[in-house]
Amino acid sequence: MNLTTGRWIPVIWADGRCDKISLLDVFAQGNQITDLAVRPHERISLMRLLICITQAALDGPEDYDAWKSCLPKIAPAAIAYLDIWKDHFELFGDGPRFLQTLEITSGKKSEDKVNSPSKLDMALATGNNTTIFDNEGSVERVFDPPFLALGLLTYQCFSPGGLIGSVKWRNDERGSSSKNAPCITKGMLHSYIRRGDLLSTIHANILSREVIEIVGHKWGRPLWEAMPNAPNESDQIENATRTYLGRLVALSRLILLDRSGQGMLLGTGLEYETEWREVAGTTTTRHREGKEEVIPLGGSPDKAIWRMAHSLAVARKTSSNMAHGPVALAQADLERPVELWSGALIADKSKLIDTIESVLTLPPAMFADQGQAIYRDGVAFSEAWERKLSRGIAIYHRHLKDDLERKESRKRGNLVKQKASTHFWTSVEQCVPDLLAVTVAPQELYPAGATEPVWPATRWGQALASHAREAYDLACPRETPRQIQAYVEGLKAFYESRPDPSSTQESSHE
Repeated sequence: MNLTTGRWIPVIWADGRCDKISLLDVFAQGNQITDLAVRPHERISLMRLLICITQAALDGPEDYDAWKSCLPKIAPAAIAYLDIWKDHFELFGDGPRFLQTLEITSGKKSEDKVNSPSKLDMALATGNNTTIFDNEGSVERVFDPPFLALGLLTYQCFSPGGLIGSVKWRNDERGSSSKNAPCITKGMLHSYIRRGDLLSTIHANILSREVIEIVGHKWGRPLWEAMPNAPNESDQIENATRTYLGRLVALSRLILLDRSGQGMLLGTGLEYETEWREVAGTTTTRHREGKEEVIPLGGSPDKAIWRMAHSLAVARKTSSNMAHGPVALAQADLERPVELWSGALIADKSKLIDTIESVLTLPPAMFADQGQAIYRDGVAFSEAWERKLSRGIAIYHRHLKDDLERKESRKRGNLVKQKASTHFWTSVEQCVPDLLAVTVAPQELYPAGATEPVWPATRWGQALASHAREAYDLACPRETPRQIQAYVEGLKAFYESRPDPSSTQESSHE
C-alpha cells in the first residue's frame, strides 16, 4: 500500500460520515472534512505528518504575510509534492519504505527475530503492555495495512523508552535499551488550533520560517527526503533529530514490517534530545534548587486539561520569554475566540498509562495577562474547595471514631476521598464557561464596590460551593444520630474560613 493513495486516515466528513482516506484526499478534499477521527496520540502524530508535508511543499511560508495568504496554495502544492515523493510513502516493497529501515537484521537472541505488530497499538495486550479488554494477546494476529500505517506513524512518535529487541543496522549492533520517542517525554501536552475544516486546521498550525528562527530551530528537511540509511550518516541524523521539519516525523525505532501483517523487526532507532522546544507543546517555569528552569507542561490522568488553560493561552511573539503555549498562537488572530485542542499520552517509564484530550474555546481575554491571572486564581479557588471537601470528609470519619488518617484505615479513606473528589471535579468541569466568563467580565469579582476579588459572589464560586456540598453529601451518609452529628462537624470545615484563591497547592485526585 502507498500512503499517498491508500485509504488509512480516519476522518469525519462534513455530513457526519466516518471514513478512511488517503494523504492525497486530505489535501484534495480537506475543506469538506470536519476533523480527524482518531485517539489523542494518533491525532498528534497525524497533525505532525500533515504539517510537515504542507511546509515542505510550500518551502515555507517565509513570514507572517506569506502565512496569512497561503491557504489557497496548500492543496495544489501538497498534491504536487506528494506526487514527487510518492515512492517514499510505500508501506512494503524493496525500495524506500515509509518510516522503516531496510538495512536491519535480527539480533543475537532468538526472541529478537520477530515482534508482533500489536506493539504498535497501546490499546492491545502485547509484551509487558497488558490491557483489560484485549483477550487476544496470546493469539497470533494479522493486521491490515491501514492499521500498520497509522500504528507505525504513531509508534515512531510516542514509543516509550525501555528494553527493546536488539537488531543489527548494517554493521552496528543496536543495544536493547531505548530512549523515549520525542512526543512522549514527560507526558508533554500537545495543542493545536482547530478550525471548521481540516485544511483550515492545518493552515492554522503551520509556522513561518520567521517564527521557527525566533524559536531557535533550523528549518531542515522532512525525514523521507534525507532518510538515514546507516548509523554513520551524521548529516542525515542531524537533520532528523535537530531540525524543525526533520523532527516532525520521527524515527525513534528501527522497524521493518512483514508484508503478511503478522510480524516485524524492531530495535532502537535515533535518539531525540529531551530539551528540544516542541512547537505544539507548552512550556512553563519551575524553581529548583534556587534556579528557574523552563520545562514542558505535562498532562496527567488526575488533572483535567482545563485546569492548565492559563498556561496554554500564553502567546509570545519573541524569544525573550520561552515559557508559553503552542507557538502557533503567535500567528493566530487573538482578537476572536480560539478553539484549542490539547492532548497527551502519559507513560511511567516504559509503561503506558493513559491518553487525555480536551477542546477549549478560549475568549480573547484569555490571551492577556489579566485574563490568565484571573483564570489561574479561579482554578486555585476550585482546588481550595477540593481541599475543604477532603478535610470535611476526614473530620466526619474522625467523629465516627473511624479516623481515615490512621494507617489501617488509610487505603479505604483514600478511596472514599477519591470518589468524592472525582464527583466534584466531574461536576465542576461542566461549569468552566462560568470561569471563562469572569476573565471576559472581571467586574463580576467586585460586587457592591468591593476592592478585593470576591470569588464566592461569582457564578463560578457559587457552582464550586454547590458541587463540593453535593460530593460531601454523597461521601458522608447521615442516617443515624452518630452519622448526623459527624456530618455536621465535617460540614463546619466548609465554613471555617473562605478558600484562598492565591493558593497554588495541587489536588492529588481528579
